[in-house]
Amino acid sequence: MVISSDSSISQYLENFTFNKNINMDLFSYDNNSEISNNTTIINDINIGNQIYQKYINEYWTSKQRQSSSIHEISYRACFKAQLPRFFINLLTKENDIVYDPFSGRGTTVIEAGILGRKIISNDINPLSGILAYPRFFYPKLNEITERLDEIKINSEYESEMDLSMFFHSKTLGEIISIKNYLREKNENNEEDLIDKWIRMVATNRLTGHSKGFFSVYTLPPNQAVSRESQIKINIKRNQKPEYRDVRHLIRRKTKTLVRTLSENKISRLKEAGETCRFLVKDVRNTPEIENSSVQLIVTSPPFLNIVQYANDNWLRCWFNSIDVEEVASNITMSKTIENWEIVMGEAFKEFYRIIQKGGWVAFEVGEIKNGKIKLDERVIPLGVNAGFKCKGIVVNSQKFTKTSNIWGINNMKKGTNTNRIVLFVKE
Repeated sequence: MVISSDSSISQYLENFTFNKNINMDLFSYDNNSEISNNTTIINDINIGNQIYQKYINEYWTSKQRQSSSIHEISYRACFKAQLPRFFINLLTKENDIVYDPFSGRGTTVIEAGILGRKIISNDINPLSGILAYPRFFYPKLNEITERLDEIKINSEYESEMDLSMFFHSKTLGEIISIKNYLREKNENNEEDLIDKWIRMVATNRLTGHSKGFFSVYTLPPNQAVSRESQIKINIKRNQKPEYRDVRHLIRRKTKTLVRTLSENKISRLKEAGETCRFLVKDVRNTPEIENSSVQLIVTSPPFLNIVQYANDNWLRCWFNSIDVEEVASNITMSKTIENWEIVMGEAFKEFYRIIQKGGWVAFEVGEIKNGKIKLDERVIPLGVNAGFKCKGIVVNSQKFTKTSNIWGINNMKKGTNTNRIVLFVKE
């Protein structure tokens, strides 16, 4: 079932009852479903002499259904798959185009592919495509094993910069061997889907806080500390890098990524991947996307300069032979809310061009400065000025068990985890 009019979306959100055991179809219930007693709280807010509704309920939760294991790639700013799934199921049908202009690790587009939608992904960060695109095409484990065995490993390779605070010398030699192999394949236009998969997994496994990563214990894999900081971590923890079998860890992570993938999901992802478009563009200028072609945008934009690209991604860029400073210079990170509003306002004008009549934008934002600035309320005029009609703000509220942080915006308050999604429609 798809919401077919902008009037019925309000009714749906108002009357929504959460079903814990719900599966792919948000509108199908069975006798074993656990229904919550939560009712939607509706708050009216006045913005520019116009009244808008804020719908507060538990519309989705991590308990609803385990996300597909294919999503388990670490990235600095990413929401759970349940968020895009809710809006994709609600506002699109199979073969509609779903677009994420700030794609990150690809949660929206991969979930859309699983659900049988066509996808467009965009992110000015080239690491986004490296981490997302290969997951549409799962090679067989034996193909990955054979390819890894074909790569000539020289455990005595040394890097151009000292990385001994992160990796055992033998581990580093294996990493550099794979790095050099992938660079040569890429330069000769010979990098196939198996190579891309190996690149994706290796990029994700470079550093982390368990023995499943190539490095000694360090920060979570979605951010890389400096070499100086890692030396301090090693001293404080009285640790030194141990040998890690890089090829074994790539195989092991592959098994983890695909452990819940059914043949149907593999087929759907492949079908979506065969027609997908991955862009590396400024979100305000995407002429590759046709006018009035997209049914739904689900996205979460970056905010201010909280995330320092070069600091977080220098090691991943090194492995992928990417000039981290050049990429950082292309990323627009506004330093003030006023600047951010200008950039996002221009982005919404581009969204309006590409969204088809009756199409939607679900724009996830948070609060900053301890709630003094509510980005959801600042976003509404941006979309309206671009031509959209705002259908309200969807606030998903649920109990949390650990801290969550999206683009440096803390969404935690008094035991609840909230996502705030401003919903627009093109009439």
